Amino acid sequence: MSVSKFDPSKDSVSSAKQAAVTNLPNGSASDEANGNISVTSAAQVHISEQLKNSGAAQVRLGVKESGCNGFMYTLDFVDSLDAQDLTIAVAPNLELVVSKDDIALVGGTEIDLVTEGLNTALRFKNPNAESHCGCGESFSIAAAEG
Repeated sequence: MSVSKFDPSKDSVSSAKQAAVTNLPNGSASDEANGNISVTSAAQVHISEQLKNSGAAQVRLGVKESGCNGFMYTLDFVDSLDAQDLTIAVAPNLELVVSKDDIALVGGTEIDLVTEGLNTALRFKNPNAESHCGCGESFSIAAAEG
């Protein structure tokens, strides 16, 4: 997903999202202090440029039910925080906003900027994801065993 194509829509917490968070294995990245989210230096530059061009204050990282594999990453420009928002410093001059409802699903994710041929896009590497779709924009979380 390219930062320049942020989807400004927001979704409410669904039962499927709640179930996915509940089913994360013990030891998964759900630390609300920082979520262990990282952004590579190339992605930091790209996101910072997009923020500057948009005039927005921050970028929200989240998920919504969608795609061919369960959940799709969302990136939105934001100017103000909601009560459920966490801010995560990922670089000296860059913070991401993540809803407390989404932190367990995106915690531990590394965001990288990848160029393939003429296309450049942000790529998400999520340790909580059990599988990814072929297009790389959606993922699924392992269901609880038993």
